Amino acid sequence: MCTLEKRGKIFILTLTGAGEHRLNPMLLDEVQSALRRVRDESISSPSSALITTAQGKFFSNGYDLDWAGSYWKSSPSRSQLMVSKLESLVANLISLPMPTIAAVSGHASAGGFILALSHDYILMRKDRGFLYMSELDINLVNLAWFMALIECKIGSPMTRRHLVLTAAKVTTKEAVEKGIIDSAQDSAEEMVKAALSLGEELERGEWNGHVYAQIRMNLLSGVLDEI
Repeated sequence: MCTLEKRGKIFILTLTGAGEHRLNPMLLDEVQSALRRVRDESISSPSSALITTAQGKFFSNGYDLDWAGSYWKSSPSRSQLMVSKLESLVANLISLPMPTIAAVSGHASAGGFILALSHDYILMRKDRGFLYMSELDINLVNLAWFMALIECKIGSPMTRRHLVLTAAKVTTKEAVEKGIIDSAQDSAEEMVKAALSLGEELERGEWNGHVYAQIRMNLLSGVLDEI
């Protein structure tokens, strides 16, 4: 469900397959395992960067509501398991001792958008994909830490309102204009190339990874407090 490779000092974590990359415990555990490898290997290669991307039409279509089934609204068991595992994953990303880049290769919805937003930088392809906080459309209330992350990462109150109180499907062009993402490229291949170039530029900074992580944790302390 995911692979991890290294090009020079850059780690590339890819959600594999043509599906929606729904965030169920199995996928979240695999990504966590990959991040543990990144963290362990960064000890011997201290100046690194991480790129997260995906194959297929979706970056991630959010929580796996089919896996949760009726439990999502009637019982905390399965739904809370998914929530807690994504919380742990995002906390891990926030404390990772290196810059992180989301190369959003397709649609990123709800928890999938939050996963992308948990990275330091976001790139998208121009020819496919939108950002979508779907909770209003499916009668769910946004989690408090989702909102804390959106508030930390998206500066404009009007843009935040547009995202969460109209359930807008934000195109790549709009996302650049509204400052939600950093840049957009013409294709998936060009996007990954741009992500690698950015990763190499950041890696050349040779910053102390633990200092970088602590500054990020301070910057996003409101998110960690909610988690």
